[in-house]
Amino acid sequence: MILAVETALGACSAAVISEGLVLAQEHEPMLRGHAEALAPMVQRVMKQAGIEFRSLKRVAVTTGPGTFTGQRVGLAFARALALALNIPALGISTLEVMAAEALSRFPDALWAISAGDAKRAEIYLAAAARGSELLIPPRLLPGEEAGWVVFGTAEKFGRSPVLAGTAAPALRAQLNETGYSALDSEVRQPTAAFVALCCERLADADSARPLYLRPPDAKLPP
Repeated sequence: MILAVETALGACSAAVISEGLVLAQEHEPMLRGHAEALAPMVQRVMKQAGIEFRSLKRVAVTTGPGTFTGQRVGLAFARALALALNIPALGISTLEVMAAEALSRFPDALWAISAGDAKRAEIYLAAAARGSELLIPPRLLPGEEAGWVVFGTAEKFGRSPVLAGTAAPALRAQLNETGYSALDSEVRQPTAAFVALCCERLADADSARPLYLRPPDAKLPP
């Protein structure tokens, strides 16, 4: 039994699954207010699932990349609950979760690329193959370099990846101009249900730690 939460990007999401079956889930787009919305949402999905907190075996959460505040809200909640229940807190990147959901929407696709708009003409990028193999670990790079980064992967898995994330439309246009036939899954945010489904395969190790791909803007004085 896994409770998953997701607050790292533009939504607040919670879900409960058991052996691959989603018992309850809720997903609400929002740019702010995650801290106030998360605990009541978790209470609702637990009630809908008909289980008590002591029945949980794991807590799962996205680690980033995402907004600084959003990342911290989900991670703090997951780690505190896991500590209270004495169960593992598992973490997974937002990019991996979106790739998994994108692949679920296109059963014939062999691999998926997650591309998130990181502003400043940069994108967050990762790629995964069907079967959970991580082809390109999460990274931050200039948007115009994305095609070059995925080119070698395409030689092995083909030029028809399925795309996810807020930068997917721009990346699709870039790739298709160079001979790809990329598909847009229209997945823009991770959902807690897929956070839980992805974390079912992970070992019982506390891995809920923030993933920061960009250094902080604030600098300590010399």
